[in-house]
Amino acid sequence: MKKVLLPTLLLAISLLNIAEAQRSWNEIEFPPLNSFDKPDIEIFELDNGIRFYLVEDHELPLINLRVMVRTGGVLVPNDKAGLNSITGTVMRTGGTTSISGDDLSELLEDRAARMETSIGLSSGSATMNVLKEDFEELLPVFVDLLSNPAFPDSRIDLAKTQQKTSISRRNDESIPVGLREFQKLIYGPESVYARTTEYATIDNITRDDLVDFHAKSFVGQNMMIGLVGDFDSAEIRAHLEREFSAIPAGEKLDLNFPEVDYEFVSSINFVDKRDVNQSFVMLGHIGGLRENPDYAKLQVMNRILSDGFSGRLMRIVRSQMGLAYSVFGEYGSGNFYPGMFYSGVMTQSETTAEAINAILDQIKRLQDEPVSEQELQDTKDRFLNSLVFQYTSIASVLNERLSLDYAGLDPDTFDRLVEEIQAVAIEDIQQVAQQYLQPGALQILVVGNGAEIGDQLEQFGEINEVDITIPEPGDDEEAVAGDAASGKEWATKMAAAVLPNGTIDGELVVEADQFIEVAPGNEMAIGLKQTTDFSTGTITAEVAAPMGQITMKLEGNEGVMMMAGNEMPMPAEQRDQLLEEYYRNPVYIALNYNDMDIEYIGNEEIDGVEYVHIRLNNDSTINLFLDPETALPVITTYRQFDPMQGARVTVRVVSEDWTEADGVVLPYKATAFSGDTQAGRTVINSHSVN
Repeated sequence: MKKVLLPTLLLAISLLNIAEAQRSWNEIEFPPLNSFDKPDIEIFELDNGIRFYLVEDHELPLINLRVMVRTGGVLVPNDKAGLNSITGTVMRTGGTTSISGDDLSELLEDRAARMETSIGLSSGSATMNVLKEDFEELLPVFVDLLSNPAFPDSRIDLAKTQQKTSISRRNDESIPVGLREFQKLIYGPESVYARTTEYATIDNITRDDLVDFHAKSFVGQNMMIGLVGDFDSAEIRAHLEREFSAIPAGEKLDLNFPEVDYEFVSSINFVDKRDVNQSFVMLGHIGGLRENPDYAKLQVMNRILSDGFSGRLMRIVRSQMGLAYSVFGEYGSGNFYPGMFYSGVMTQSETTAEAINAILDQIKRLQDEPVSEQELQDTKDRFLNSLVFQYTSIASVLNERLSLDYAGLDPDTFDRLVEEIQAVAIEDIQQVAQQYLQPGALQILVVGNGAEIGDQLEQFGEINEVDITIPEPGDDEEAVAGDAASGKEWATKMAAAVLPNGTIDGELVVEADQFIEVAPGNEMAIGLKQTTDFSTGTITAEVAAPMGQITMKLEGNEGVMMMAGNEMPMPAEQRDQLLEEYYRNPVYIALNYNDMDIEYIGNEEIDGVEYVHIRLNNDSTINLFLDPETALPVITTYRQFDPMQGARVTVRVVSEDWTEADGVVLPYKATAFSGDTQAGRTVINSHSVN
């Protein structure tokens, strides 16, 4: 056993006498530091290159096995971003060529065991947690999972859908948006360290890609395996050699982490998110590498600046100045590529600039003023005490050793870090702050409400508006050429059928019930009163939703939502949906068809009924299938992006019970289908023109 001193300050207050309790805390004499016994690790290597790390722990009848794999997303080209994650997911969910994913899950559930696989940016991982009595039975299954994943198409499709769902929700919250876009500022938008998966990159991934990525990664030369648990090392070694020797050695992958070509520049970047009332701010620049000899000094410096409740940002910016809900910061030092230096704050919209300046002042202060001896010592003590949690168990010791070896760091890295922290002096903090921090060349990113922030950010320079629109994949549906003259003729007939008087004099008021399909056979009812002024393009919708009354108003491209006396900007997604529905409204088409590109495609039979097919070629394509006798649009189809599927789908609306009131003819029943699935229906109770 190797002993390492850890500075655990055990405040045995209950043992202090009354006199001691009344003394100042800095007069109390603390007991000697505890020591921690690091267990011995047995290391051996198979002929195929797999390296094993064994640590016995007989406290519980459990055995935990962890595989680290030299692979990662760094190997994946940009046009297939997401391949590593999907491969890691489907390895487990898809099962093996011998046992399906569902059967594997059932087997593990019966044994109270777990097997998981995943692949991140710089490494892959596989774990097995089993009872000692089940180890011999389940070890071959685990090796089979590593070596022979089935990659069934159904599980690949499911993993892709899950990825696309995540993409569709990635702009919902300010913090993930800010972290993502700040990484792009530091590393570049196309860098492997900052790129994002997109619908198109997920669509580019094939089963062959997964098979090839796995085959190159999960070979002996790329594997390190750690075991901790209730076993005899000599006995378990024989089992490991027997099962893992069959894995081919393969070739050791060169992960080849690209260098970061960073230029120190100052910039102010803004993401306008109108559905929030506070700003999420990050400011910083490139960080460093873990191998930097000044690593410990930089970490102590950063903790002085932003170490939770004791850091300067919390004490001054949040507590004294009252400018923040939360503050945070890090001087990132990566094992394989430079981390990021950043400080951040969440603040009210109206105090955004003031909070930024307050953080800048604290960064500059590190360079301009020596830290006090008391603040330095307190910070070092807190830092050293926090390191106790580095080794909370024997398993954590093993995992630390695996990670160090994988990163190419010395086994005594942790021990040396403790010594280096203890040695940090007052002058070291100012020296590294002056050497590594550049407060005059910080990249500032703000995610907030532009209407509330106003012109505050202009003092920091020319504002770069950051577009966070999620790119939609292209539509592969081929268009068929049509007849423009006949299309205009049929559009004229349709307009006359919808507006018998040729126009609409006033606002159209529609009262209806909408039924949204939330699950097969399960509808959610919503009451709706919508007033539309087609002369100005103004829409007011009063919605009786389950959560209460909501009023939405759209005028041009600007919309607001009101609920319970509160008003907020309409989310872009909701605004766009309302606009698209407006442009598909038969009354809008009847009023504006002369300005549209309309073609007659031909007569088509649908479900045994013949219709006249005309196509409107505008920003989005709308297909109308008219009743040849009435010229009313009985069926409307259009292509719409489904974020859950990450693809465009055909939406079909069947309109019935056409009813006239105040010179306007509307369908009192409309049923929408997405593909072959009913998505919802609308039942109009009345309509009028005011």
